[in-house]
Amino acid sequence: MPSTPDDSVDYPLCTTPEPGGWQEVAPGVLWIRLSLPFQLDHINVWALDGGSVGWTLIDCGLGDPRSLKVWEALLRDALGGRPVERVVVTHFHPDHIGAAAWLVERTGADFATSLTEWLVARTLSAGSDDATEAVAERFYRRCGLEPDALAALLARKGAYGRAVPGVPATLTRLRAGDRLPVGDRHWTVIGGSGHTAEPVSLHRPADENGPDLLISGDQILPRISPNISVWPTEPAADPLADYLDSLKGWAVLPADTLVLPSHGRPFRGLHRRAEDLAAHHAERLAEIETLCVEPRTAAAVTRALFPRPLDPQQLLFAVGEAVAHLNHLIRKGRLERVASQEAGMPAVDLYRRTTAMAPA
Repeated sequence: MPSTPDDSVDYPLCTTPEPGGWQEVAPGVLWIRLSLPFQLDHINVWALDGGSVGWTLIDCGLGDPRSLKVWEALLRDALGGRPVERVVVTHFHPDHIGAAAWLVERTGADFATSLTEWLVARTLSAGSDDATEAVAERFYRRCGLEPDALAALLARKGAYGRAVPGVPATLTRLRAGDRLPVGDRHWTVIGGSGHTAEPVSLHRPADENGPDLLISGDQILPRISPNISVWPTEPAADPLADYLDSLKGWAVLPADTLVLPSHGRPFRGLHRRAEDLAAHHAERLAEIETLCVEPRTAAAVTRALFPRPLDPQQLLFAVGEAVAHLNHLIRKGRLERVASQEAGMPAVDLYRRTTAMAPA
């Protein structure tokens, strides 16, 4: 979701690749740009040169035929037909993991991510059962969505499997603190949470050949804030608390680290960007708290936060983000959730500011 842009954080020493193109952004690191058929119309993929051992790919785009055709050209041209040692996925979202199974089969590469991200991807790719669909319908009904909006969200059944036709059956598990060798250099796995449960970021320290590098996935982006959502399967979750804690963790990296994000351009200014994202969410929380002086549904809060027209995918993320902020305020004791039910109508959750305000 949008945050305040800051042109000064852009890294000016490289040009943005065309879709399907690439650009060396640091010694041994290729920036590959892949198209996406969404409002967020691209994803950045990073290819790390491991010398004679082969390439390490970080993320891989969707698993649709158009993307796979682009990958055939990239394997030949950008990667020079050399081996691919491993495919690393930062998290389970389709634009990051969609082509992973195809790439692993096509190249014989190892597959690596965190255990949680792999398990979620395997579960979602297998499809949902009636019980899961019923849980989703109940969750979005309680949000107070209008019938047309509710129908649009429920019609997305099976969308994940269409974008992720398969997930590798085996993995190398990555944990925070692990060292990932690429050629004669190492990248350290940095954990986090919020955007998803256990995303993977990678840090390479500066040396005589180049600066500190951080492949951040979606955890920290230069122009937008990553979506922080509550989903029907864990309706009382507080992923915003996890995300805000993760933002504090970037302070251990050097301030001039070159950040290689999944969307947008590489940038410097990691610490300031983390502070900006924390401030963005603080503003959202204050806005919601003011809205809920009068009882509001999650749908009403969503419309206030995101007044522009939303397609079904955007609406899904917007509702999830609104509930994430509402749940965080409940956890802080600043809001309470009460059920409201008119005769003959399903129950809807209302959120209102608490009478006795807890400390912030």
